[in-house]
Amino acid sequence: MKSYKLIALTGTTGAGKSEVRAVFEEYGFKVIDADLLAREIMKSPVVQESVKTFFGADLFSGNELNRRLLAFRAFETKEKTALLNSITHPQITPLFLSELERLTKSGADKIVFDAPQLFESKLNLICDCVVSVVARREIRLERVMNRDGLSREEAENRINAQFSDEFFTENSDYVIENNSDPESLRLEAKKIIERILD
Repeated sequence: MKSYKLIALTGTTGAGKSEVRAVFEEYGFKVIDADLLAREIMKSPVVQESVKTFFGADLFSGNELNRRLLAFRAFETKEKTALLNSITHPQITPLFLSELERLTKSGADKIVFDAPQLFESKLNLICDCVVSVVARREIRLERVMNRDGLSREEAENRINAQFSDEFFTENSDYVIENNSDPESLRLEAKKIIERILD
């Protein structure tokens, strides 16, 4: 019998997933961060070659990736986003499974997988439940522009490349709407985490 809970945390960009993750950590959850895994696989020569081939050799200066430029190109259309996913996800999955094994062997019994592209990777299928964070589009646009220093066009592209709020709502066990203040978000996150732990 499985000796740990594995919770997937996902949602639309700019919705406030990082704040919810911090609450999970307060409850003692260990985190597997999909963005860190993605950074790791970008060091792979095989991945670098594929990215250069499909998105441009100018994305790299030595081994250093221009992430903003890659995001601008990859999020231009859903097709390009899917292409990047097809390059990265097969490489990320083994790293995720390795990190999961490391944590469980070290005694972790509560783990949250912070994954913006959870459903695209299909790793939701091995999680005990999915928690999604969503927010109104205009609020998210403002947050993404302020957070990442993006133009409105870049922020729009990032949002358009993702699934809709409705998709997250329909495919999640718990949904947190973050259209208000940070304290309301934290309270809602705590309620859901306590339900999960019960």
